[in-house]
Amino acid sequence: MERKPALLHFKKAKSKKELSDEKQLTRMMRALKAIHSVSGAESMAPEDLARQRTAQDILGRLAAPMIGLRWEPFDLQGMKAAWIRPDWGHNPHQIILYCHGGGYTSGSLGYSRPLAAKLCHASGRETLCFEYRLAPEHPYPAAVDDAVRVWDYLMHQGYGARDIVVAGDSAGGNLALVLLHRLKAEGRQLPARLVLFSPWTDMTASGESYTQRAELDPTITMEYVQAVRTAYAGGADLKDPMLSPLFGDFTGFPPTLIQVGSNELLYSDAERLRDRMRATGALCRLEEWTEMWHVFQMMPIKKAGEAMEHVGEFLLG
Repeated sequence: MERKPALLHFKKAKSKKELSDEKQLTRMMRALKAIHSVSGAESMAPEDLARQRTAQDILGRLAAPMIGLRWEPFDLQGMKAAWIRPDWGHNPHQIILYCHGGGYTSGSLGYSRPLAAKLCHASGRETLCFEYRLAPEHPYPAAVDDAVRVWDYLMHQGYGARDIVVAGDSAGGNLALVLLHRLKAEGRQLPARLVLFSPWTDMTASGESYTQRAELDPTITMEYVQAVRTAYAGGADLKDPMLSPLFGDFTGFPPTLIQVGSNELLYSDAERLRDRMRATGALCRLEEWTEMWHVFQMMPIKKAGEAMEHVGEFLLG
């Protein structure tokens, strides 16, 4: 009987680009773990904060996809800020105001670059990022006051509220929501749309995911959440919508896109926000990305690219 030759299985060699992307991802994950390391992320000691903030700057420089974009830093009334502008033709009157994350205790223009650049790429809109003051040196409401100051700057530059999309990740998502709550309370017009990546909406940490997904989240711990909220909010009422925007009134809020990873400690913050927004008649879409972690969109991985494509489609819709 004729014998069939054994099947040989060859593993396809990885391309130089694939190897380069893997190395970059490895470096970025190391920086990410340094930011949220068990030994220091929950510490508000000056030397630990300095280390966390430096690690975030490194992560930002590694992750920012700046090809085809212009980075234009400037002084915004004593605050560091920067425009990211696309080199291709675009409508300069439609922009994104981006609020960076970092638990209100870290984050900078450098850390803002990756997501701000990806937002610019995905939407074709000029994107403004800014360095709001950080806790514990500058606790609540310093960051909110700074965000309102940037909003006022845009109004004075001739932009209308409907020309602006507000975006934010993590604590920056918190800040974006609080900014809208404050604008609404002052009777001012709200932006055209809202984009939130893994938003921190509930400083009381009352959602089920804070316990159910604690072992799944590779970046954030409950100890970290407790440390940064104490540094930022002090002894204030954590149910105040200016700290936990989840408990605010979303009547009249603009169409909102929320993206969250399935493995996140903050998963409930996103899910409950969607439910509360829809209950008041606001249009809100929640996207759950399987096996993804906190603000995964920053990383050079396929799902991050797909997620940003969804953002671009949402802003064009």
